[in-house]
Amino acid sequence: MEKIIYRPIGVIRTSFKNPAGTPIQASGAQGTQGKAEIFPRYSKGLKDLEGFSHVILIYHFHLIKSFRLLAKPFLDDEEHGIFSIRGPSRPNAIGLSIVQLEKIKDSVLFFKDADMVDHTPLLDIKPFIPAFDHRKVKKIGWLNGKLQKLPHSRDDGRFVRK
Repeated sequence: MEKIIYRPIGVIRTSFKNPAGTPIQASGAQGTQGKAEIFPRYSKGLKDLEGFSHVILIYHFHLIKSFRLLAKPFLDDEEHGIFSIRGPSRPNAIGLSIVQLEKIKDSVLFFKDADMVDHTPLLDIKPFIPAFDHRKVKKIGWLNGKLQKLPHSRDDGRFVRK
């Protein structure tokens, strides 16, 4: 298979200068401010995005140096397969967050619920559309009974260790 190359469309700016202490999911980062600075060549693509209250940010976990197929997630004490957790130490270090869009000014998206490290490369933006994106879920695997920890869970640096 041929190599796939992505180029950032912008950079995400947050108050989190390194992974340790960063919220582990956007839903656990309620109210945390962030912004996405879109590079000029992509700014026309923001047309009509301000009509959406939430957007999906797709980004590159730029501080990840290697991946693990088994890892211990933040909400459990046991290892799980990397594809059954949302940890950043993945074969393709791609992350996504659904954030609340506050405004767009001069090719900068201002948003709430930032759970990314400052200077994270932004790969794409998609509008969050409940009719497309919401599903009635029947089971949540190993996370069953563990989500009450989410609002207070923060990155402890475990995924950037070599």
